[in-house]
Amino acid sequence: MARRGETVELAVLGLLHESPMHGYELRKRLNLMLGWGRVLSYGSLYPALKKMLRAQLIAESTTVAPVVGKRPRIVYQLTEAGEREFARLMAEVGPTAWEDDGFDIRFAFFSRTDMEIRLRVLEGRRSRLQERLDRVQGQLARTQKEVDRYAAELQRHGVESVEREVRWLSDLIDAERQDGDRRTRDERLEEPPTANR
Repeated sequence: MARRGETVELAVLGLLHESPMHGYELRKRLNLMLGWGRVLSYGSLYPALKKMLRAQLIAESTTVAPVVGKRPRIVYQLTEAGEREFARLMAEVGPTAWEDDGFDIRFAFFSRTDMEIRLRVLEGRRSRLQERLDRVQGQLARTQKEVDRYAAELQRHGVESVEREVRWLSDLIDAERQDGDRRTRDERLEEPPTANR
């Protein structure tokens, strides 16, 4: 399972891959990306930024304050080492790539990932969710008579949520494969014909 710090690091590297940002902008974008259930405080962000500065994954520069008398803003930008680390993290295809803590962030940056890696992450996520679904459905069948109506409804809601995500992942996997097949056909059509000897 990915640690929260690793998830924040991947998200920061991905956002800075788009453009340099100051801390307030980073926090705002990270909170949008992490979703309503996982708000990131400055107390979590700034230690992560300091760690990344020490590792030379990011660099900071100071900009002139827009209002006279205000402190200048510190802007963070990706270094070459940060670009390499972002690429390395995005190329991972093990369990940290498809677990709950890291999947959403990784998915947000899928456009910068090779199709084969995307497919492996999507398939890993689907497989993990299918295992979870099978387990929960088994528990639901065993406990259906033992729980009251509201507990049963909550369990049913959980099952339906996982089923919906499994269908969504299956649709994404199918679309990735179709896109890959289309690209392969297009590349073959663009190849110059070989001369017969």
